[in-house]
Amino acid sequence: MEEVDKPINELIQNLPQTGKLLWIGVRPERKKALQSVQSVEISEEAGLVGDHYAAKSKKRQVTLIQQEHLDAVSSFLGKEVGPDLTRRNLVVQGINLFALRNVQFKIGEVILEGTGYCHPCSRMEENLGPGGYNAMRGHGGITAKVIKGGEINVRDEIKLI
Repeated sequence: MEEVDKPINELIQNLPQTGKLLWIGVRPERKKALQSVQSVEISEEAGLVGDHYAAKSKKRQVTLIQQEHLDAVSSFLGKEVGPDLTRRNLVVQGINLFALRNVQFKIGEVILEGTGYCHPCSRMEENLGPGGYNAMRGHGGITAKVIKGGEINVRDEIKLI
């Protein structure tokens, strides 16, 4: 059977690439700046332990964005956009996050399930400047829920289960 003839479900499950966790951010209080950390505990009940958003929504316990998308947004805006400005918890590199939507994946010992797209909000204009919202459209990453908790660390591997 040729690659072109494979059913979509089979193609979706074929993700041999692995990624790497580059950055972790937690926000202890609403509307405060994210704090960069080297590791964080993640629980099924609370999501990222110490993040103000903990336990508010099971479908949005963790937010992830790709470094490759941060690079694109930086290019659109003509300035470097750091991960803290996007209000996402995790920055990954080397794996297509959109391929992890609606499937389970591992970061270190933690198992997450992609639940949806993480669309930009109006705060992107404030954080990134004029045009920030539109620069982030299609580049906002994904949301995930926690299936199995544990600790994650910067440089952990990310892979489809």
